[in-house]
Amino acid sequence: MLPITAPACAPVGVLLVHGLGGTEFDLGAVYKALRQTGVDTHTLTLPGHGLQPEDLLGITAEDWVEAVSATYRELLPRYRTLHLVGMCLGALLVIEVAKREHHHNGNLVALAPPVFIDDWSMPWYRALRHLVYRLPGGLANRMRVVEAEPFGVKNARIRRMVCQQFAQNHPFHYGWIPLSCIRQVDRLRGWVKRSLADIRSPTLIIHSREDELTSLRSAELLVRRIGAQTARMDVLENSYHMICVDNDRHLVARKVLAHLGLGLAAQPVAEQACA
Repeated sequence: MLPITAPACAPVGVLLVHGLGGTEFDLGAVYKALRQTGVDTHTLTLPGHGLQPEDLLGITAEDWVEAVSATYRELLPRYRTLHLVGMCLGALLVIEVAKREHHHNGNLVALAPPVFIDDWSMPWYRALRHLVYRLPGGLANRMRVVEAEPFGVKNARIRRMVCQQFAQNHPFHYGWIPLSCIRQVDRLRGWVKRSLADIRSPTLIIHSREDELTSLRSAELLVRRIGAQTARMDVLENSYHMICVDNDRHLVARKVLAHLGLGLAAQPVAEQACA
């Protein structure tokens, strides 16, 4: 009789989660750098994304969390180490999934996590959205939050390219999202703030000082509640919100690779049986 052996698994995998209204293009230089290391890199398209903004109507925060959790559970048995990396909405989602799935066999990276939506591009009446959510007649479904200058990008050349892509209806990012979708982000932000001390994976939070969407309060809260022994914050000085495509993109990629223990080229590692 042949001996029964456990299935072999790859050494390292990385799951990347994009931002609100976006695609894998949100991960920019980080996505490219990870692919160059040779590790298995996985992305998913969040529910309501990838086709047209109207598809976000009716999508809930539960749908996003379950989609990421399902992908995580599918990948987990295939890798000795599985890292989680998220940008913007994706950062909130990998944090929440790490808590719910008791993630411990890989590191966690949160890029520009909008725990608070509170920085300089936000209009003074932003808090009134919570009143609109409660109005009858589905007004929040009909109201649009339109992408506008500076599009999260400080670099003028890249910002011009983003404008051109929006003008050409390039599918890299939605040009608007329904206000009801922001309500779901607000619900997710509330969940993320709870039980952060349950996170046990080494966590890196990268945030720009000039982020126009979310202030450094977001990163500071995460470090404080996860704990300084587990989480650390790196602050960028030359980007807005879209840090993976802006001026500091290569610096961000290097910081992420270092946190995940990956060099510019992954060294081959012998396969071993999955636990």
